[in-house]
Amino acid sequence: MAGSTPASLSVDAHVSAPGVVVAAKSRPPTSPWREAWRRFRRHRLAVASSIVLLLLIAAIAIGPLLWRVPINEIDFTAKLEGPSWAHPFGTDDLGQDVLSRLIYGGRVSLAVGFAAMLVAISVGVLIGALAGMSRGSIDSALMWLTDLFLSLPPLPLLLLVIYLFRDALKAAFGPEGGVFVLIVVVIGGLRWMPVARLVRAQILSIREKEFVEAARALGASTSRQVVRHILPNALGPVIVAGTIDVAAAIIAESTLSFLGLGFPPDIPTWGRVLFDAKDYLDIAPHWALFPGAAIFLAVLAINFIGDGLRDALDPRRVL
Repeated sequence: MAGSTPASLSVDAHVSAPGVVVAAKSRPPTSPWREAWRRFRRHRLAVASSIVLLLLIAAIAIGPLLWRVPINEIDFTAKLEGPSWAHPFGTDDLGQDVLSRLIYGGRVSLAVGFAAMLVAISVGVLIGALAGMSRGSIDSALMWLTDLFLSLPPLPLLLLVIYLFRDALKAAFGPEGGVFVLIVVVIGGLRWMPVARLVRAQILSIREKEFVEAARALGASTSRQVVRHILPNALGPVIVAGTIDVAAAIIAESTLSFLGLGFPPDIPTWGRVLFDAKDYLDIAPHWALFPGAAIFLAVLAINFIGDGLRDALDPRRVL
């Protein structure tokens, strides 16, 4: 009726004058990944940690172009010197520049961390998906295998595998490549179990949802259900687990190098630099301080990024 006002206004309209309804601008559609990015930006520690990790990666990638001191340049007249303009991070017992060795070693340590994470995620997702979509004996056997690997002590098993296969892989891929393949496979092969159990739990929950039942009713095969409908909805916890695996792999590689069982002595990973500095802590603490700080910053930043991703990818959490 003329001159009357509506009893209620929709969310897409507002009143600009008495009796005049003007359509409001509709909000652009928000995708789940855009919403996750909005949530992640509100996690200040995760954002700050992302900046720190990007700075570390940039320093490792661009550092050799800006700091051209060779990693194996020996200068006995400058051995065990503290930080200076000539050597910002000091020198070691052979007079080698610690900064250049850390820049080179960071490439190896981070490469091991990310490569081992990919191995762990790939194996864990495969086994978890098979167990979650299977029923009966296959599921029981795969979970029994997962529990078996979880019960094994990781460090003694790492040492045993390295002693057994190090020489063969060195002969096949070279001193550096063989150790890299061995460490990545061993560390990744001992980190897939939590991912497998997580993926299995997610699949057991998601496969009973209505959209999966609709795809099943339309004739979608089991593999199509997993690849197109189930795994994309289970990626959030898997991504968080992947960040944790990167940090754990960096620590494991540093531990092996510190024990003298990692890369050869002429490849200065962060753990290897710490191992070389352990006998000089009283007279040259800078030699151990900087690689320890690099490991600490990288692991802490990756863990905080994982916390931010966990909060951002959890639909039940309000941010």
